[in-house]
Amino acid sequence: MPLTLPPGELEVLCLGAHPDDIEIGCGGTLLTLATARDVRATALVLTGAGERRDEALKATERFLPGAAVDVRVAGLRDGRLPAAWDDVKDTLEDAARTLRRPDVVFAPRRDDAHQDHRLIAELVPTVWRDALVLGYEIPKWDGDLGPVNHYVPLSAEVARRKVDLLDDSFPSQAGRDWWDEELFLGLLRLRGMECRSRYAEAFTVAKATLTF
Repeated sequence: MPLTLPPGELEVLCLGAHPDDIEIGCGGTLLTLATARDVRATALVLTGAGERRDEALKATERFLPGAAVDVRVAGLRDGRLPAAWDDVKDTLEDAARTLRRPDVVFAPRRDDAHQDHRLIAELVPTVWRDALVLGYEIPKWDGDLGPVNHYVPLSAEVARRKVDLLDDSFPSQAGRDWWDEELFLGLLRLRGMECRSRYAEAFTVAKATLTF
């Protein structure tokens, strides 16, 4: 059954542990939103320095063309977020205090095998208690892809655009053995098959409110 976002301009919050998390996890959804709705978005990336920071500052805007986008990079240590629990919590709480209430929050899923992703996923519901939180998935060698319960169908054009933008936006990742269009399109195709679409991105939702 469809899950519908409220009418009017959407306030969107995207959270990532690392540069490229947001774009890998929900880049196709952002591209689709940008053409379907008026969007104001904030992207908060917890780690990133040097070239990676520069990539993060530019990437999300490319996935939300025409939208008002505020990108923030906290610059915490990659791979060490659990050891910086207080800093992560403070960063998220500061964002909640200074930003408008989001209509939807995109964040890692709570069973993600990467410790940085998982910490953010665990803290998000304690900071944004009344928001719809969609947990995105990131393919990795850990083999942690699991069941999902929400899908966003993507057109073939959007799926291809997502993959092209990933390559263009994150040249620092081009040499990694897992970073290729076959992986990204393959996952989009698999999730599309599950919801009777050619391509799709998939999410987990731990809690949602049904209103009439």
